[in-house]
Amino acid sequence: MADTVQFDLVSPERLLASAQVTAVQIPGADGDMTAMADHAPTITTLRPGLLVTEGPDGTSEYVVTGGFAEISARGISVLAERAIPKGDVTKADHEAMVKEAEEALENAKTAFENEPGPVDDAAKLLADMVAVGDHITV
Repeated sequence: MADTVQFDLVSPERLLASAQVTAVQIPGADGDMTAMADHAPTITTLRPGLLVTEGPDGTSEYVVTGGFAEISARGISVLAERAIPKGDVTKADHEAMVKEAEEALENAKTAFENEPGPVDDAAKLLADMVAVGDHITV
């Protein structure tokens, strides 16, 4: 059996998962990554996407909308802005997340008229949120 590592997924509302896992696929802001036992210590921000854990008890999938992941000698901790088990995401949930991202883009366009950076960031957030729909059954 492959080495396992402690994994914890926390959202503002609750602890969603705490288990021994062999791998965690993380939707990092700078690209997807897979963390396993003995991974180099890393902290990364999350983009909207699908977080997948693999372990002795099987595979679990969660839709995350942002936050941070910390990989350390103690384990893998993900602090998500919002996290929902993939099987619990409804079409209405996804549409609400996309609507929030669309509103954030419009607000950025208004507030940062001559500053493309924040507008580009909001547009990327919207694109990532729309792409989440490709990974979930709604």
